[in-house]
Amino acid sequence: MEGVPALDEPLSKQSLGPATTKVLAEALDLHTVGDLLHHYPRRYAERGELTTLADLPLDEHVTVVAQVADARVLTFNGSKGRGQRLEVTITDGSGRLQLVFFGKGVHKPHHDLLPGTRAMFAGKVSLFNRRLQLAHPSYELLRGDSEAAVDTWAGALIPIYPATTKMESWKIAKAVHAVLPSAADAVDPLPPALREGRGLVELPEALELIHRPRTKADIAAARERLKWDEAFVLQVALARRRHADTQLPAVARRPAPDGILDAFDAKLPFTLTDGQTKVSKEIFDDLATEHPMHRLLQGEVGSGKTMVALRAMLAVVDSGGQAAMLAPTEVLAQQHHRSVIEMMGELAEGGMLGGSDRATKVVLLTGSMGAAARRQALLDLVTGEAGLVIGTHALIEDKVRFHDLGLVVVDEQHRFGVEQRDALRGKGKQPPHLLVMTATPIPRTVAMTVFGDLETSVLDQLPAGRSPIASHVVPAADKPHFLARAWERVREEVGNGHQAYVVCPRIGDEEDQKKKSKASPEDEAEKRPPLAVLDVAEKLRTGPLAGLRIAVLHGRMHPDDKDDVMRRFAAGELDVLVATTVIEVGVNVPNATAMVIMDADRFGVSQLHQLRGRVGRGSAPGLCLLVSEMPEASPARQRLNAVATTLDGFELSRIDLEQRREGDVLGQAQSGVRSSLRVLTVIDDEEVIAAAREEATALVLADPDLTAHPGLRTALDALLSEEREEYLDKG
Repeated sequence: MEGVPALDEPLSKQSLGPATTKVLAEALDLHTVGDLLHHYPRRYAERGELTTLADLPLDEHVTVVAQVADARVLTFNGSKGRGQRLEVTITDGSGRLQLVFFGKGVHKPHHDLLPGTRAMFAGKVSLFNRRLQLAHPSYELLRGDSEAAVDTWAGALIPIYPATTKMESWKIAKAVHAVLPSAADAVDPLPPALREGRGLVELPEALELIHRPRTKADIAAARERLKWDEAFVLQVALARRRHADTQLPAVARRPAPDGILDAFDAKLPFTLTDGQTKVSKEIFDDLATEHPMHRLLQGEVGSGKTMVALRAMLAVVDSGGQAAMLAPTEVLAQQHHRSVIEMMGELAEGGMLGGSDRATKVVLLTGSMGAAARRQALLDLVTGEAGLVIGTHALIEDKVRFHDLGLVVVDEQHRFGVEQRDALRGKGKQPPHLLVMTATPIPRTVAMTVFGDLETSVLDQLPAGRSPIASHVVPAADKPHFLARAWERVREEVGNGHQAYVVCPRIGDEEDQKKKSKASPEDEAEKRPPLAVLDVAEKLRTGPLAGLRIAVLHGRMHPDDKDDVMRRFAAGELDVLVATTVIEVGVNVPNATAMVIMDADRFGVSQLHQLRGRVGRGSAPGLCLLVSEMPEASPARQRLNAVATTLDGFELSRIDLEQRREGDVLGQAQSGVRSSLRVLTVIDDEEVIAAAREEATALVLADPDLTAHPGLRTALDALLSEEREEYLDKG
């Protein structure tokens, strides 16, 4: 192993023992000294200030110094046979306290804690038989009455590590202790000027302080330094990606004067919002350059992203190229296809009788299409007859060929893996421009961290004519008459000529039933399965919505049946659509004004906001009712109250992220790296991330190959294995 840097040494070469090494690798994915040193404590237990026995607070961790008054072992009969219990009474002159130890844990304290012995004891104060006690406390015997020993032990910060059942925190601490000397050889990824300018400690010191802090100030200094490592190395990776993109060739796509885009704009029955105009300019400026656009278009539900994307696609058609829109579901692809053709009118009838001379063909390509329709669509793409194609994953298949692919629009980015996007981008003769859309508003910092290689455009203004949506929580268990009133409101909306959605968390067919666990009636009441589309639709047909035209929509229906239901609902032939979240994005029925979300607490905050955006899309106001049986004080109800009180998607996404684990934010499908965030939190550390992006951009501009920064290069290699580097390249 000569020449291997200290932190790259396999743990198997350390003196940890084969059993420990095996569990660290299998249970915690820790293989090298560096892996283990970067497995940071998640918190620190404080033995805390010394407390007198007279002032013990219930349910708190305390540390006391006292003398053993007496100790006795009691034998008792338990459910597993005879057992032993050691009771120790301690006193400090101000009061007395009982300590208890059970089972095999009695032997050592029985030997150590003899009457007259003085020691420090730390544990959580509990109540038993109306008396305060400490169960299984930690203790340290005090010999020679050393005050220094008391202060050191009581003030110690004990690291608590992310652990597993096979590897407890104290065993991890022991392993870390064994390899900690290697921290002295850690290669520092931060350039000295940056580190000194920001007043950060060096990496070896940060590793020492995070694992063996003497004070809270030590922890703060270590965390501040390690946050910079995570933010800066990730931002350098993204800055290099952005820089490499500027070096790639692409065909500049400029709309032709008096072409299809001008014709489309001339027939629009409304004026674009200021936001749409501004974002369109950003996109057109990017399309006119000779390197590929990489832009994230995020916007509030209903802010008109599809209109902005369509205008960009038409600009590319004007320049002689083709544009493809990738949608996550067939329902959404069909919906986009229908709405694009409606918006374009005769401009979508290229090559057809009555089509405009500036028209192009708009084709749909999905997995369930018939062979003849599919053959024709493929032919239209390869000949260039079709300027626009809208499709699902079917667009990615090998047999799909384009005449001249100039722009790829990815709708709902989070639903596609990076490889899928890359497969479509690879179909251009030169790298096509890329526009990624999401209707889930992302706080600025998350966008910078997760989509740092994309330029970002934000649409936060609703088009004129869009109506406000009133949202209310319906507490079905506390106030059943509120739910009855909800169904009356649906009938009123239908009576006024409008339509409604009822959304349920699951489908409720046989496949669902197999997954149900067998539970007792008591458990069933507590943890009943989420309400299902098929059950709810049946109850509504025969109950509160009897006489209305009700249909169901869910993901396991045949595509033709799904399309038929959506078409009938859009045409006003149905009053109520009982659906799963297949309607979450893209479905546009301006006449639908009411939505009832059953078991709303089973959905995430951003998902509820997305669903709610399906109503109020016309001139009539929208109504969204969030039905829940959760108690008023529960966190689930707090989430629902947050959704009901604000229509600001950016604010809601912050709430959502604060309640989720960091790994969800930086999952592999989004970032192209295994969640590398251990101390950095994208919501709380906005300033660090913004500053790191600035520093990274400047450094990469001056030294794209990082020749002057070998430590940084090493850290990048550790963050991005070859496979991950490729993953990020494709992002």
